[in-house]
Amino acid sequence: MYKAILFDLDGTLLHLDQNELLLAYFKLIITEMAKIGSDIDTLKKANKAGIHAMIDNNGKYPSNSLAYWNAFENTVELDPIPFKELTDKFYRGDYVKIKPLTRVNPNARRAVDAARQKAEKVVLATNPMFPRVAQLERLSWAGFSESDFDLITDYDSDRFCKPNVEYYLDICERIGVAPADCLMVGNDTREDTFCGKLAGLDTFLVTDCLIEREGEVWDGKRGSFSELADFIESL
Repeated sequence: MYKAILFDLDGTLLHLDQNELLLAYFKLIITEMAKIGSDIDTLKKANKAGIHAMIDNNGKYPSNSLAYWNAFENTVELDPIPFKELTDKFYRGDYVKIKPLTRVNPNARRAVDAARQKAEKVVLATNPMFPRVAQLERLSWAGFSESDFDLITDYDSDRFCKPNVEYYLDICERIGVAPADCLMVGNDTREDTFCGKLAGLDTFLVTDCLIEREGEVWDGKRGSFSELADFIESL
């Protein structure tokens, strides 16, 4: 039925409370950045500017990484290279300190293995706002490796972010599969199901770590991750 199945990571393959995780993450990384320059408040503003630049990137920048670091540099007015080198090191080291805030999804392996049997392509469609090393680190917390997926989105390889429909259209173009032949699996009504649907993909909302935005009640395919695994196995 589907030629490609796309999985979100945070709150989908990897169980977590997104707000709790982000608070811990930002505290860690901003503290690290402050060791080599500027003050905490300025760095928070710079990071926020970088995040908004990635979300607003409509292809103006060839990568979300360039969008982030350009906005960062304009805010702190410092050479961004040392900060980028520091963050790359951070993701290979202290980033693991937030792992205890995550939980292995007991049905994740079952669902991905079933997807690999049923579809030609399996994609890790996690919001590309982190470098690949960070995506792969969190992926390992969920019990997976890079080889489990045909494509993994990250901030160096991608030039769009969720909830931009171009994010999904770009993935489809890169894997050579029409949107109508894809299933997007995620836990966020705005970023995963509604956005995926607008791009022309079929979508499944998993409810274990549900993020249901106000006024965005999803009436399409939905259920627990166990029910998702049943659904994929039945294809």
